[in-house]
Order: sequence, then C-alpha cells, then structure tokens
Amino acid sequence: LVLSLAWLGPALGGEDKDEEVIEEEEKEKKEDEVLSDEIKEEDNVLVLHEHNFARALSEHQLLLVEFYAPWCGHCERLAPAFAQAATELRNESSPARLGKVDATAQTALATEFGITSYPTLKLFRDGNRTHPLAYTGRLDSQGIVRWMQRRAGPSATLLQDTDTIAAFINSQDLVVIGFFKDLRGEAAQAFFEVAAEMVDLTFGVAEAAELFQEYGLSADTVCLFKKFDERQTNFPVDPARGLDTAELTQLLRVHSLRLVMEFTNETSNQIFSAKIPHHMLLFLNKSSPEQLSLQDSFKAAAGGFRGEVLFVVVDVTGHGADVLPFFGMTAADAPTLRLVRMKNNRKYQMEQDNFSDSAIRTFIQAVLDGKVKPHLLSAEPPEDWDTRPVKVLVGKTFEQVAFDETKNVFVKFYAPWCPHCQAMVAAWEELAERYKDREDIVIAEMDSTANELENITIHGYPTLYYFPAGPGRKMVEYKSTRDVETFSKFLENGGTLPEEPP
Repeated sequence: LVLSLAWLGPALGGEDKDEEVIEEEEKEKKEDEVLSDEIKEEDNVLVLHEHNFARALSEHQLLLVEFYAPWCGHCERLAPAFAQAATELRNESSPARLGKVDATAQTALATEFGITSYPTLKLFRDGNRTHPLAYTGRLDSQGIVRWMQRRAGPSATLLQDTDTIAAFINSQDLVVIGFFKDLRGEAAQAFFEVAAEMVDLTFGVAEAAELFQEYGLSADTVCLFKKFDERQTNFPVDPARGLDTAELTQLLRVHSLRLVMEFTNETSNQIFSAKIPHHMLLFLNKSSPEQLSLQDSFKAAAGGFRGEVLFVVVDVTGHGADVLPFFGMTAADAPTLRLVRMKNNRKYQMEQDNFSDSAIRTFIQAVLDGKVKPHLLSAEPPEDWDTRPVKVLVGKTFEQVAFDETKNVFVKFYAPWCPHCQAMVAAWEELAERYKDREDIVIAEMDSTANELENITIHGYPTLYYFPAGPGRKMVEYKSTRDVETFSKFLENGGTLPEEPP
C-alpha cells in the first residue's frame, strides 16, 4: 500500500497526504480494537484475545474456551457444534459460556496454557486461570451442553424421601444413586466428580437413614438401578480405601451395558468405549428363527464373564454386514462364534461351532488361559507373487520370506483404502525396480486387512519393517522419510540411516 501511494501521489496532485492520514487513522483504530478489553461475540461464542481474556474470566463463572487454528480441519468441523452448544446454553440462561481463541495469533495465551494441538478445550472456573480443567466430553453440541450443565449445577440430584427416590429410579432405564451417610465426606465428593464426568448417565444422591433401610444398605454404597438384566447392582465403598473415581467409572461403564449387546449404529460407540478386554461375538442371520434361538444359550454363558468379556450379537444381514470382511467372513458363514482380544485384534475361533452355554464358557476360559491359538486371516498367494519387483506376501508365505536368513527383506504393510499407502505406491515400485537384481535384498508388501501374523500387530498404515539377514528373527521399524533416496540409504547402510554431517 505504501509503495502504491508513492507511485500514485504525484499523479493525483498531492492527495497522498490525505491517504496517509486515512491509513494512519485506520491503523490506530485497529490497535485500539486489539488493546481494548471489549468482548465481541460470533454465534454466541465469545471472541477472546490477550487483552480481554482476564475480563471474560471475571465476568463468567464457567467459561469453556476452544483454542483453535484457522487452518485446522478438526476445528472447522467442530465450529458449528460449538456455536450450537453456545446458543443452547445462552438460551437457557446458564452461567456457563463458551469462548474461542485463535492460538496461532494469540501466542502468549497459547504458551500460558500449554496449547500444542488443535482444537484444545479448557474449562475455567470462578476466574481461576492457573488450573483450567481439560474438556473430557464428546465433541458434539449435545455432549458439550451436557458436560457444561453438569458443572454448572449439582452433578447429582438430592433424593430425600421414598416416593422421590422411587420416582427417580423409574424415570429412566438406567440411574445411579450414591447412598452416603455424610454428603460432605470424601467418598461423596468423589462420587460427585464421577457424576460430573459421566454425562450420559443420570445420578442421584441420598443421605437419609430411611432410604438406606429401604434398599437394604447399611454402609456407604453406590447403586446402579436398571430396567433390564439384574435390577440393582451394588458397589459398596471400601471403608479403608474410600471411593476410587477411576475404578467406579469403569464399574459403571461395564455394568450399565446389557449382558448381551446387539451391534448397531446406536450401540457401537458404547461397545468400544466400555474398554472391556475381550469381545465374544455371535454372528447370526436375524431373519432365521432357528438362528435367533441361539441367543438364549449365548446369554446364559455371559453372566460369569462380566467385565472381562463383552457378549455381542452381530446380525450379518444388518449393521453387522460391514464388519464381516474384518473377520474374513461372508453372511453365509452364520451362525458362528468368534472371540476378539481387543488390545491386538487377535481373533479366536472354535474348531467346530458349538452353541451350548457350557461349550461357549469352556472355549472362552481356554482362550483366557492361553490354551487356544489365534485364528489368523490369510489370502491366497497370487501365482506371480515372486516374479514382479515388489514381492506380494500373504499370511501363509510371510514367515518363509521375511525370516529367510540369506535375505534382507523390506516389507510395506498397507491397507488398500489408505490414501497414505496409495501415495507411496510409485516410490515403492521404483525402489523395487532399483534392487530387483540384488540377490540379498527383497522389496515386498502385504495387505494387512486380508492377512494377519501371530507375532506382529500392525496399528497404522503404511507400516514399514526391515528384516535383516542372519539368525535371530530381528525386525527394525522404518520411521523416516518415505522417498526412494532415503529408502536406499537405509538399505545400503544395513537397516539404519547414516548420520548426516552437521
């Protein structure tokens, strides 16, 4: 702009002075706006910066702040839900408000609050800026509103008589009530913390002696009331240890699930977020009455494994059809059973399907005791798997190739749908072409969605492993730049990258 004015000034007959004055005034106006502690709003979200942040904290008892970057795709997707939540809270006259900070422009605030990724949400309570609380709820409007409501009001409803508590229990399929003889004690305070976090459950609290008696309790106890399976589950508070919030949270998550879940679009999040280490799956066709009847023995086997194994029914003609390829199955394979160890996705299959409750219990216990080998997927090797520069490995052929003591084998583990894998196809082909005449080097690839290995678990795509020649079954993960020249340096240097000169 200054250069433009310098060129235009003489031709405009000296009007450059007025332009300069206007420019200076606009600059001063912008500086005044930045320095002001005025708080502007966009869609009921407070727009915060270094100069109005303290004022926002002083004016709002509960302030949830999103630290974002303008270029961040996750932030863009969150923006409509964040604005909707802000509007809902504003409309219900909640003391909770939402604000946002462009962390790339407000670097002092980003540094003060340790912002290293986007979006990051932090809750500021009662003007305290030294110990903000990390947001732990769902990133949708309903999740944000519920999370803030729990912190704005009491996280659990006080229940004072038998009629009120009975109505509370009957109001929903699932409620949690903490019975405490002292609502100001440590155990009760820990219960309120859990209630504030678990926004998908409804919490109540009781102190009256008659209510302890009504529900057969003599000491502090957390009770889960359900309209399904067992009606009341008690979690007594240990007098010595007190109430552990993490332990209670997990117990409530596990016991709030039905003994047998059906895998649907609505339940999938519950199933995977419960963090139960094993899943026992019954695959069946719900249109078949004969197959539907298998659910009775399946449920009968479930009771003894609650918390350790989650029992799930998968309809192969419904929502469950999408997961069949993950198990190397088709709808025609139903009815059948599989057990999955969640930490490494290892799958276990009965030698012959037996749907009696005793057979299911025996099979599960054998897997838990380490007496059953995992059932590993393997595609059939293509006829030309070893004639092309890139050797195509499958589960059945992996061992003989990767652990050949005379070869240095570099393997790409990929998924066909992965864009990062697709992006490096050309580089991998070029690398294989470069080394196709080397007897001691093999460039290979394996589709990890169709092939599984007993002792190697692939967690992301693409994953690159180097298997050096010689005894010992060694394995080195490659984590550097994915280009042909860097790959070559890695291979020529025996499975490590040479140190670059300073």
